[in-house]
Amino acid sequence: MDIKEIKRLRELTGVGMTDAKKALTESKGDFDAALAAMRKKGLTKAEKSAEREARAGVIGSYVHDNRIGVLVEVNCETDFVARNELFTTLVKDLSMHIAASAPEFVNADLIPEKEKQRVQKEFSERAKSENKPADVITKIVQGQVAKYFAEKTLLEQPFIKNPDQTVGDYVKEYIAKLGENIVVRRFERMALGEVS
Repeated sequence: MDIKEIKRLRELTGVGMTDAKKALTESKGDFDAALAAMRKKGLTKAEKSAEREARAGVIGSYVHDNRIGVLVEVNCETDFVARNELFTTLVKDLSMHIAASAPEFVNADLIPEKEKQRVQKEFSERAKSENKPADVITKIVQGQVAKYFAEKTLLEQPFIKNPDQTVGDYVKEYIAKLGENIVVRRFERMALGEVS
């Protein structure tokens, strides 16, 4: 077994050397299978960490071409992690993602009920005008509403550096690597000439 593969697996997932070696052994040397298994383990650890309170952290910023500016507050549990290079990288990546993808909400829980109802009504009326059966309309509208808000919700958007994963999954990877709960608390995005 190659020590470089073990180290690489450890760096990508945040697990210990022993766990990385065990995963590679169990996958018979298949790096991708070991990575998938470790990510599942890491995400499980991340979900347990999510229950702990996160009040330390940083406010990161990013300005793109003097035309788009972003401020984002990302919290963790300790100042030690807040000053860690990995955490800083995460905050920078989130800032760049927000600049590029222009989400409106951090997560689905922060979408106002009035906005949810407005969008649902709009999609329902459109589906009814197409003379679809009532039971089909409900399913169509649920799918359309979910997709509509997934595009506007930061943690549900495909991550710009890796569209195969959501921003939420990207944050969970860092929770696993750093061993602390990490919360994207809020953000503000400004684009030159845009009026809100």
